[in-house]
Amino acid sequence: MTALADLPLIASGKVREMYDLDDRLLMVASDRISTYDVVHPTPIPDKGAVLTGLSVFWFERTRDIVANHFVSATDGVPDEVRGRALVVKKLAMLPVECVVRGYLSGSGWSEYQSSGSVCGIALPAGLRESEQLPETIFTPSTKADVGHDEAIDFDRAAELVGDRALTEELRRVSIAVYRRAAEHASEHGILLADTKFELGRDTNGLLTLADEVITPDSSRFWPADAYEPGRGQPSFDKQPVRDWAAGTGWDKRPPAPAIPDDVVARTRARYVEAYERITGEPFQAWLDRTA
Repeated sequence: MTALADLPLIASGKVREMYDLDDRLLMVASDRISTYDVVHPTPIPDKGAVLTGLSVFWFERTRDIVANHFVSATDGVPDEVRGRALVVKKLAMLPVECVVRGYLSGSGWSEYQSSGSVCGIALPAGLRESEQLPETIFTPSTKADVGHDEAIDFDRAAELVGDRALTEELRRVSIAVYRRAAEHASEHGILLADTKFELGRDTNGLLTLADEVITPDSSRFWPADAYEPGRGQPSFDKQPVRDWAAGTGWDKRPPAPAIPDDVVARTRARYVEAYERITGEPFQAWLDRTA
């Protein structure tokens, strides 16, 4: 856990810590990595900085679609967490994850195989794993305090939010941000298969994008030149750790095993490559700007 003893710690998750800054928050992304919802003792160097830098990149490029909580990556950020921490607005968070899918993969593929639909949205028969969907779909989920989030249909999401019109706006802005990002990523040789967003409302009730946005931890990034429907795809994320963990014989229960140096290096390289491809700049440039 990040140690900032002079700031009140509000929350600590698998990757992030949130600290109280009176009317704002300090959101710190660690280098921790997990598989099967268990955190490994070995960090991935610079992972937190990649997540933070990419989020800022997207916040700046989607603010015309929806407001966001980003305030600063430098002002008010303690020296020891520069590059991987943001000062952000406090929000009243909404109780659903806003998942958007452009391709059929992961839990969506599993659900489609059993029901022919995803989160209550009927899809054409005969689609293959990883195939691009006829249109982008909004497939929300619950926010689980413990365990896995649960996929839900739009009506259930509206019940949880308590406002159907607001839920329709969540769907609209989530799909719009995804499409903006998918178009940009495609121009840089990356397919954005799916992603998830968290949104809340500020003190004036304004719908606001929060948390991390379109990073390797919240999205599936696939290299376009290796894309082939009908199978799983290589991705710019923790795939090397998942592949290694699957072959260790580990029973997927705590404690997670330490990650070998070569797997750490390959994983770091994937995160950094995702940053550099998408932003079009060296990763070091982000570190220099926030130093």
